[in-house]
Amino acid sequence: MKSWNEIRKAAMAFSRRWKDAYDEKSQAQSFLKEFFELFGVDVVVINALEHRVKFSDGSQGYADCFWQGKILIEMKSRGKDLDAAYQQAMEYVRTLEPSVFPRAVVISDFQRWRFYNLEKDNALTEFALKDLRKFVKLFGFMIGAESEDEIREQDPVNRQAAEQMAKLHDAMKAVGYVGHPLEVYLVRLLFCLFAEDTDIFEPDQFMRYVAERTAADGSDLAARLAELFQVLNTPPERRLATRDESVAAFPYVNGGLFAEPLPIAAFSAEMRTAILKCAALDWSKISPAIFGAMFQGVMDETARHDLGAHYTSEENILKLIRPLFLDALRAEFSAIRAMKGRTKETRLRAFHEKIAALTFLDPACGCGNFLLIAYRELRMLELEILNELHKDDPSLHLDVTQLCKVNVSQFHGIEIEPFPAEVAKVALWLMDHLCNLEVGKCLGQAPVRIPIKYSPHIVCANALTTDWGSLLAAKNAENAKASFDYIMGNPPFLGFTWMSAEQKADMLALFPKNKNLDFVCGWYKKASDLIQGTATRCAFVSTNSITQGETASFFWPNVRVEIDFAYRTFKWHNEAKGVAAVHCVIIGFRAKDGETPMVGALATAPQLRTSQPSEKRSVSVASDKSELKTIFDSDGTVIPAKHINGYLIDAPDVIVESRNKSLCDVPQMVYGNKPTDGGNLIFTPDEKDAFLADEPQAEPFIRPILGAEEFINGTTRYCLWLVDADPALLRRCPKVLERVESVRQFRLASKAEATRKYAPMGGLFRQITQPEGKDYILVPCVSSEKREYVPIGFLTAETKVTNLVQIIPDANLYHFGVLTSRMHNAWMRAVAGRLKSDYRYSKDIVYNNFIWPALPAAPATPVEKLESNGKPSTSEPFNLSTSQPFNSICAAAQMVLDARAAHPGATLADLYDPLTMPPDLVKAHTHLDALVDKAYGLKPTCTDSDRVAHLFKLYAEMTATSPRP
Repeated sequence: MKSWNEIRKAAMAFSRRWKDAYDEKSQAQSFLKEFFELFGVDVVVINALEHRVKFSDGSQGYADCFWQGKILIEMKSRGKDLDAAYQQAMEYVRTLEPSVFPRAVVISDFQRWRFYNLEKDNALTEFALKDLRKFVKLFGFMIGAESEDEIREQDPVNRQAAEQMAKLHDAMKAVGYVGHPLEVYLVRLLFCLFAEDTDIFEPDQFMRYVAERTAADGSDLAARLAELFQVLNTPPERRLATRDESVAAFPYVNGGLFAEPLPIAAFSAEMRTAILKCAALDWSKISPAIFGAMFQGVMDETARHDLGAHYTSEENILKLIRPLFLDALRAEFSAIRAMKGRTKETRLRAFHEKIAALTFLDPACGCGNFLLIAYRELRMLELEILNELHKDDPSLHLDVTQLCKVNVSQFHGIEIEPFPAEVAKVALWLMDHLCNLEVGKCLGQAPVRIPIKYSPHIVCANALTTDWGSLLAAKNAENAKASFDYIMGNPPFLGFTWMSAEQKADMLALFPKNKNLDFVCGWYKKASDLIQGTATRCAFVSTNSITQGETASFFWPNVRVEIDFAYRTFKWHNEAKGVAAVHCVIIGFRAKDGETPMVGALATAPQLRTSQPSEKRSVSVASDKSELKTIFDSDGTVIPAKHINGYLIDAPDVIVESRNKSLCDVPQMVYGNKPTDGGNLIFTPDEKDAFLADEPQAEPFIRPILGAEEFINGTTRYCLWLVDADPALLRRCPKVLERVESVRQFRLASKAEATRKYAPMGGLFRQITQPEGKDYILVPCVSSEKREYVPIGFLTAETKVTNLVQIIPDANLYHFGVLTSRMHNAWMRAVAGRLKSDYRYSKDIVYNNFIWPALPAAPATPVEKLESNGKPSTSEPFNLSTSQPFNSICAAAQMVLDARAAHPGATLADLYDPLTMPPDLVKAHTHLDALVDKAYGLKPTCTDSDRVAHLFKLYAEMTATSPRP
């Protein structure tokens, strides 16, 4: 029997030779005769051509080809109706005895082929003559070689396969086989499982070896596997002649995978069964994602958390590698493919050499998923190049091994843990083999890379203390200036609080003035330092904290990079077990050209911005390059950008720093009151009622108190508020004094000296920021990402607040209107920090850096008393016909409050849920948004991106000459 490589090679030549065939009468028999010769079948011997068929009505016809029990083929001239030909063929079939019924019917007009599998409900496979080489295994039944789908019914390799391997890991660990030997052992088993399903070994060779050559109780399995590993590491000419043929038949693998001597393991009957269950799966359908899932399945939850290891799904990997390099390479290939003649061939060959010289680094490679997908995509591109170069080549002697130039040695990785580092190496070898099989399907012959000749450069090391360039320098000793073309990956997701002492020390070495940066920042810093003066492009999947709040203001000035593309915050999801509950961004970048990022500063102007601002100063951006950047928004929108700053906005490279005073002349925002009371000054409604039942004379000291939760969800708690309390009345309230003493004791017991200092004032909150006798605007510190608007409201002086909200005393309707507008909410979403995905509103980052619209000052009618939930009680509506923008905004703000008040049973959570927001409230906000946008000089069609870009521009202008905060 011919090998499949030989058949594919012959099929490719057959397709080229018959590409112009068209006439059934003159060409069909020669065409079919040569087709069967592809498989080593002589149609004269099987007497299959021009088979006479007798119909039930006594008439006769002829099938172009009928091989009893195998196949019926009906040929037609090019362009004829294949549907009619199929009906004709099935009429032939229905005249046959069941004993000679064909397994398949094929209809063809030379160029078009239809294969009907009669054993699978006439399942149809269609293909063109030029693609015959890809479908030759459909005809394997003719020569006793079943198609891949019919060899055996097997489960696909998926998450369950990873869990099976994890169970085997746990079983081996339980008997004392641990550490590095266990890791290498599992990787070797993984290779064997894959090899027997992908033509490296014979089909089922490893499974048969375990099933037939080892005892059912597993007692000799370890010795047999040790012998197998040794054979796989030994060339045939050096193997012992007396080796049992069942093990001697395995090929030589090399590549270092089986070179290291391992301690002899020990197996039970159950462990042997587990290996056989793994072998029963179809590993030819393996996905690179399996290695990441396997890694997570093997590691326990504690270890996974400590390392910050998070498996990256293929979907997220493609999000990164496409804009990083793949889209540009494919665009270049498409342009070359459109050329003609010798120029096209020359450019194609040069392009092929180019992609074969590219180098890639993943400095947090884990099990190598980024490298795997990147390698697969590069090999697929190479295959398209080869198809383009040789599609008209009639030669039967293509040296495919020489034609394929892309190999795994172009790929480099750093991984701190030994096991995933080993998995990454083997995964790349296996991916290489899968790609070789694809080449075989297309070109008729698969490159032979066993024994393994090329190896990826994966090192087990701490990426933050390793010289990344040394990986490439070792390979390019003659070129001291060699640099990676692309650096990519998914560095660990680990916040400052969760880092070990060693990890914090590593970060401090990179950022001497580290301000609690996330671990991922270390990879950006290492990349930034390495790529200066090179054309290297980089991209990392990262926690979104690096684009928000104080982290962004400290981090981005410390890395010299220019952002090429960015995916704004999206939810992490993948198919692995124990999915990380994080929200991510993807940022692509290169070395920065130009000036240092502009840093925000405290403005000295004591007024609202006027309609005639001071002289504008130009604000330089990071690059003068003309090509557009790309922002991928969380809703799927693709936004072209001239420049992308650290907040992932098309705006200048300004840094919004924390400041304790607003840049504009507006009322100052302060945090709410901080109890630090051990719970002794706070009551639930039931606790308040019970307390007053025992001590009714304490009622003057009880006040409602709100945090963000209570404010948004319409609930209330109460507190003891003893500011300016009458001492004589206090002495008549023993229950109150008990609580005061409990607070004193709680603070005395604190480890914080600052807290202990407040022990003598046990009757008061530790920090009181709320002015007495002043109504105020309340802004919750945390609000759901789902809301279009952060719910804010007016509160009366009677209601006290905790430090989970922020307040603006002396504010009026104008301030409420601007703060609740889409303009301010867009700014908040751009610069605020996050708690998971929820927004964390900070006065020092969001409010104090917000640039208010340039309007002529005009007094606003003060707001009268409002209910504690922010709904007006007696205020009169403003005149909507006023021409003054200031008053128009005030009027629109009142409309928002009135719309809220029209739904007295609804909480702010109800009113601002996108699914339940009342139409009248939506309308009121839309009207307010339009007026605020107009006050900034923006068009009615502006988007949130336009709003934020405009605000960044204003911020840059205002802070250009201001002192630092």
